Amino acid sequence: MGQPQVTGFEELAKQTALYPQESLAAVKTNNNSLHIGLPREISLQENRIALTPDAVSILVRNGHDVWVEKGAGEEANYRDHEYSEAGALIVPGPEEVYKSNLILKVEPLVEEEFKYIKSGSTVISALNLPSLERGYFEKLNQNKITAIGYELIEDQVGGMPVIRAMSEIAGSAVLLIAAEYLSNANGGRGVILGGITGVPPTKVVILGAGTVAEYAARAALGLGADIKVFDKHIYRLQRLKYAVGQNIYTSIIDSDTLTEAISRADVVIGAMRAEDGWSPCVVTDEMVSRMRPGSVIIDVSIDQGGCFESSRMTTHRQPVFRHHDIVHYCVPNIPSRVAYTASAALSNIFLPFLLQTGTIGGIEEMIYANRWFMKGVYSHRGTLTNPFIARKYNMRYKDLTLLLAARM
Repeated sequence: MGQPQVTGFEELAKQTALYPQESLAAVKTNNNSLHIGLPREISLQENRIALTPDAVSILVRNGHDVWVEKGAGEEANYRDHEYSEAGALIVPGPEEVYKSNLILKVEPLVEEEFKYIKSGSTVISALNLPSLERGYFEKLNQNKITAIGYELIEDQVGGMPVIRAMSEIAGSAVLLIAAEYLSNANGGRGVILGGITGVPPTKVVILGAGTVAEYAARAALGLGADIKVFDKHIYRLQRLKYAVGQNIYTSIIDSDTLTEAISRADVVIGAMRAEDGWSPCVVTDEMVSRMRPGSVIIDVSIDQGGCFESSRMTTHRQPVFRHHDIVHYCVPNIPSRVAYTASAALSNIFLPFLLQTGTIGGIEEMIYANRWFMKGVYSHRGTLTNPFIARKYNMRYKDLTLLLAARM
């Protein structure tokens, strides 16, 4: 067969760039578009990120700009190229990402980050009140920052979605942690968590009857452990029994009953709900000293003061210490152990909120339009808005309801 006839069109196409070229998909824009920044967390042992690439993709398709600091999602196993392919702009450092109008992060701002954030912007992050000094709120007010503590945000039915999600993760994780430190491999008593034929089950005591207790109880029941749950309020214990769906031992916290249960326990989990920002300390050092050597204490409430007199904050790198020969696990951010799952949970909460914020017209409009949302706001354009924070640090405040009334 002869050679195909050369017409010269192919060469012409190469020279004049007539070959089909890739082009970016059209993205709708509007006047309410958000400019969202996702900085890399520099707080100790924080591995989570607030938005996943899938969530970023949806935000970008809805006309919002998302800037992600290089490496921000690596610790949670979300790569830069995933965010880039989702439509985010990868910026090299904090100087660029903090130019965004809305900063979405996990941990509160630290000293180093205050020099990057611009005046008048909005920060959504954890509050972690017991770990913050008065100077933190003064800096927010000086910079006229609208600051929202995501653990304070309520939904339309009065629930706290972020607290609920992170508590579910913590409750599921604590039994895995307890199993690790009961084993000989980690210097524990050599006890299997649960029970087998002919061997008495391990005894688990849970302080608090909230979401952490619910998920911890389910995990413990699945393993066959003997569970006792204590709380200050009978309605919480009733709700827990209904949620778990099995007949478990519950009791109002009483010194004699609680002391005896702790002295016999293999694992004690502290998950008391914070009252006025601080969780109640219900287990004294003397009560801890009566526990069997090698038993395990997990203080889930350590970031709010802790439930045990003997607790002190630890890190993921050095998660435990021994006191009275009892293993104490007091890491404040247990969900960060499973950062991929925790980041996905946070993203599922923040994505609908951000989409609604863009539809309404911005953060301030979101604050004024939703009374249920306002509890999460603690600093608003240079005005402290949370009365508890004001009392704690002896600072002046102005309730947002006054601003709302003036605007209506």
